[in-house]
Amino acid sequence: SYHPAMLLSLLVYGYATKVFSSRALERATNDSVAFRFIAGNEHPDHDTIAAFRKRFLGQIESLFVEVLSLARTLGMLKLGTVALDGTKLHANASRHSALSYGHARKIEKQLKKEVRQLLRLAEQADEADIPDGMSIPEELERRELRLAAIAEAKAKLEARAEERLEHDQAEYQTRLTARAGQEQSTGKKPRGRPPEPPTGGVREKDQINLTDEDSRIMKVAGGGFDQCYNAQAVVATGSLLVVATDVTQAANDKEQLVPMIEKLKALPKELGRTKRILADSGYLSQANVEQCAAAKIEPLIAMGRCRHHVSWKQRFAAAPRSPPDSATPMQKMAHRLKTPAGRKLYALRKQTPEPVFGIIKSAMGYRQCLLRGLENVKGEWNLVTMSWNIKRMFALQPA
Repeated sequence: SYHPAMLLSLLVYGYATKVFSSRALERATNDSVAFRFIAGNEHPDHDTIAAFRKRFLGQIESLFVEVLSLARTLGMLKLGTVALDGTKLHANASRHSALSYGHARKIEKQLKKEVRQLLRLAEQADEADIPDGMSIPEELERRELRLAAIAEAKAKLEARAEERLEHDQAEYQTRLTARAGQEQSTGKKPRGRPPEPPTGGVREKDQINLTDEDSRIMKVAGGGFDQCYNAQAVVATGSLLVVATDVTQAANDKEQLVPMIEKLKALPKELGRTKRILADSGYLSQANVEQCAAAKIEPLIAMGRCRHHVSWKQRFAAAPRSPPDSATPMQKMAHRLKTPAGRKLYALRKQTPEPVFGIIKSAMGYRQCLLRGLENVKGEWNLVTMSWNIKRMFALQPA
């Protein structure tokens, strides 16, 4: 047995220095002076390291907060203005292992036809010529296993369709209620078509990955699609320390702001209070802005794609008139974004989470998850960002 502090230190130092796999960590305890020092000249087996990582991922979240407390004690962390962004992490699965519902039905039909042919061939085995090297029982078993896997995949896609229908039905009712409230308050029929009720059912293009069923096909930077997870991070401006994380299966960020606000509220009070959050237009919605206002956090979320190379007149334009007290949270935020102070604050968004993601993916080399399953990937992302925080704290300490 090995002390858990030593095994955790191996993982943290490994993730901070581009050594992720358990076999590479085992090899580094023999080859690298730094890893030999951390391991106390011991050499844990790769199975031990892998089992430790998978077993104790849940405990890493509390350690993540302890690292933030240490940074606060050392004067490196100051909550106040934070920036939220997401990045796509490649899943430990190939997109070619994805199976759509329509294609699954097509393959299922073909396999059942082949099973009938093989059974017919088995009945005529004494009379018909069987190709050399062919074993009918083995061929039948192979197809029966594939049919079982396809049936399981179809059942999971159907369960997902039911969950989606419940979500769409709730959203449909919310939109109907909002439309009715608008009509009652204004006395006029709202413009535009009324929302259509959800249809439900499994779509032919609904997909599931047979290697990692929790991952999803997502659009990635540079074009194209891949099997991914959507990793979220809230980063403190100034220190660039990650203060809250999450991983989701949703391809867009629209519904990720509220869960991250809840994570910020759950942080210990001694870490300070978040006063302002910056985010790009992917997080923009009226509900998100109202939720920030309810949490007493000032949102600065882009109202749309920002233009590059604006004229000097626009850059130094005077602040518009303040909105009335009766203005909605969305109107107040739109006004803040047009003021010089608001533009200066929002400019911090690009230079806060983006460098963190860039260093994690390029300098630390973490571009693909090692583990499979949503909960495991959440724990691994906590481990990665905790390693980043320790690495960053080392850089922030006085010379």
